[in-house]
Amino acid sequence: MLNKIRSILSRLLKVNELPLLNHAVIELNDCDELRKLFGWHDLPILDDASIYDFEYPEDLNSRRVRDAEVLGTVMRNSFPRRCLEIGTSTGHSAALMAINAPEAQIFTVNIPPEEIARGEGGEFTTVALDREKIGAYYRERRLGNVTQILVNTARWEPDIGEIDVTFIDGSHDADFVYNDSRKILKHMKTGSFILWHDFNLELAAKYPWIHSVCSGVEKLIQTDLIKGRIFHLRDSWTGVYRV
Repeated sequence: MLNKIRSILSRLLKVNELPLLNHAVIELNDCDELRKLFGWHDLPILDDASIYDFEYPEDLNSRRVRDAEVLGTVMRNSFPRRCLEIGTSTGHSAALMAINAPEAQIFTVNIPPEEIARGEGGEFTTVALDREKIGAYYRERRLGNVTQILVNTARWEPDIGEIDVTFIDGSHDADFVYNDSRKILKHMKTGSFILWHDFNLELAAKYPWIHSVCSGVEKLIQTDLIKGRIFHLRDSWTGVYRV
């Protein structure tokens, strides 16, 4: 019983470390509410069977499906021309972006694997793939509107022009999340969208990398780089902010 009380108190203390986020985040029940919020109508194209896979208990709540719905809905309805993904991995999210916005150019950035091996990608890097496996899925899909960039975002200044949608899922260290977002926001206009993966206030006390991502976004609010509401779809790990 005492251990359970300590666990609850620990979680409450961690959540209280993010007071600005607790004020800013609005929970949405489903993607119908997301579409209603922005006056959108089109359903996302979800044709990737991997969204039904799971690794964690939270995935049993269709977490991967909810994540795909959020990103796909934003891409399909905001009619972007130029989009950026930080954290290519195997290329499933880049493919989702490309399929839902076929007229857009998708730039996807991944840190070179040798830099991860040298510890230059931060503490919370999801996976270190061999070069030929980075983006393999979108290449298998023969998607011609995706451009791969291999670079460490700690040293990279976005040079692709004005960005309409950004999906940040690279290093989950708070400093990386903050600095990646800070640099990218300079190239985003009013009405564009930035999305953070591994973002879920309810799970911030459970998973260190989610707490780290939330801390990076908290700092964006502290420094007035983002203002207003951040929307989070229940059971997803994705936060949505309209610039």
